[in-house]
Amino acid sequence: MRLSSRGHYGLRAMVYLAKSGLTKPIPLRQIAKDEHIPEPFLEQIFVDLRKAGLVKSVRGAKGGYRLANEPEKVIVGDIVRVLEGSMNIIDCLEDEDGNCCNKTEDCSTKMVWEKVRESMASVLDALNLADLTIGGKAMIDSL
Repeated sequence: MRLSSRGHYGLRAMVYLAKSGLTKPIPLRQIAKDEHIPEPFLEQIFVDLRKAGLVKSVRGAKGGYRLANEPEKVIVGDIVRVLEGSMNIIDCLEDEDGNCCNKTEDCSTKMVWEKVRESMASVLDALNLADLTIGGKAMIDSL
């Protein structure tokens, strides 16, 4: 199982904004250049981040993007969910009607995938952008 480039690049760009502060907007081309992310791809990512209310855009010559909230209030799990969708790693975790397979009632592996999903969500939801700007390794090691 792999996180897509959308989630990886999106989180990197959000950390970049968090490190830049909330005062002035940062042009997307600067983020793309500094983070080595293709600008057209980053534009697509930021459309979703803006729609989700995680960033604000400012138009004009001195325009760009900035965080919509303080870094402490922006949860890593929220960013990942916006860019990647649900954290269900197999289809049957999303299937509420039991149509996924014929083993829905007595599946002996479903609980493993539920536990993996819960663990992943727990780690991502325990971190915010501020944690990642001030030595996130110590914070992650403590989880």
